[in-house]
Amino acid sequence: MSNNPSENTTSPGRSSSPSLMTPTKSGKLIVLSGPSGVGKSTIVRQLIDRFSSSLHLSISATTRPPRPGEKDGIDYFFLCSEEFERRRLAGDFLECCRVFGSDTWYGTLKSQVTPSLEAGKSVLLEIDVDGTRQVLSQFPNAETIFVEPRSATELETRLRGRGTESEEALLRRLAVAQSELEQATLYRHRVVNDTVDQAIEQIIAILTKAEVAEE
Repeated sequence: MSNNPSENTTSPGRSSSPSLMTPTKSGKLIVLSGPSGVGKSTIVRQLIDRFSSSLHLSISATTRPPRPGEKDGIDYFFLCSEEFERRRLAGDFLECCRVFGSDTWYGTLKSQVTPSLEAGKSVLLEIDVDGTRQVLSQFPNAETIFVEPRSATELETRLRGRGTESEEALLRRLAVAQSELEQATLYRHRVVNDTVDQAIEQIIAILTKAEVAEE
């Protein structure tokens, strides 16, 4: 018997029909958001470690310059303003937003999402609330997770503890955080980050229920 799938291997007396191929099941789109200082980056790193074979972390594009140690294509895709605008007008972004009070843009390229989903691999987006609204308009069944602090006071303590910003910048960041907290009801799941381990376990339970396979 030939191993060539294009040849007809139908038994005599049985009607010939194309081979039935099981289509690849599409991956899940996972959106994770939360105010600055809530611990999203730590959570994301651990999730990618735990789901390394089934979860792809989408790398965002931005117009801001790289910070020390950041690498293009690994931390972000660093685009000049003209290139970002060209790609935005061309419809290359799944979502994109300009940071309030600045000329800096961030966005998720469709090329970071669609191929993985079509290949059956789930994709994790770490984006803000405005970006989530844009994603939900196209993927209403996305699993959306909002990570929040126990209280606004605790979040302020965390941000002040960094000691990396002026008082003006810190107050602006806190105002944005308050706005995001007020919109947390947009998300299907809300996780309080009292401790990273507890938050991770809650999110793993969410992903497992969504049929994202753990490594």
